[in-house]
Amino acid sequence: MGLKLQNVKDEAFKEYGRVVEGFDFTEFISVLTEKTDAPDHVIYVASDVNLEALAVAKELKDNCYGGMPIEIGYCNGTNTKLNCLEYHKDSEINIAADDVVLLVAKLKDAADGPIDSSKVEAFLLPANTAVELYSTTMHYAPCSGKKGASFRVAIVLPRGTNGPKPVITCKNEEDKRLFAMNKWLIAHPDTDEAKQGAVVGITGENVDIADLLS
Repeated sequence: MGLKLQNVKDEAFKEYGRVVEGFDFTEFISVLTEKTDAPDHVIYVASDVNLEALAVAKELKDNCYGGMPIEIGYCNGTNTKLNCLEYHKDSEINIAADDVVLLVAKLKDAADGPIDSSKVEAFLLPANTAVELYSTTMHYAPCSGKKGASFRVAIVLPRGTNGPKPVITCKNEEDKRLFAMNKWLIAHPDTDEAKQGAVVGITGENVDIADLLS
């Protein structure tokens, strides 16, 4: 069976995360829409002062991360491909201003080596919806939710995530995947990340959801 487009509200998504409810993201979405760009490629900003200044930012820090320091940035642009899979040693919250598709996989399927791209699942994250991706969920940049459309997604993570990679002596195979601060990553061979030295750990086709979009 080929890749099918599911929804984050479906039962199948509960293996990967949960829909975050109870917060008012109206102002959050407005700032994303009015003050951040969404070009024809993917951009990522780890920390955005306008988003972090909103009242809901403190609520996310205290309610979702138990008071831990967090950063709130965004991943915007246009994209239809998987390219890589990453994970963090904590949950990540995505807040969508536009319809987007999340490509996810289970970390356990890549625990002992490469993962075949057929293990990846696709879930629509509708505009004005937030989800928590568990630390056991591999993911990467969101994909466009509509054909040819750009997207804006706020990204919430513990502060410092995606910063400069610490200098370490590799003690095991997972250590080789460390690509940035709190960011373990494996790449498909046909990507810029692979050329930059990322561990090639995705076999099969580089998933492209273009044909799933309307």
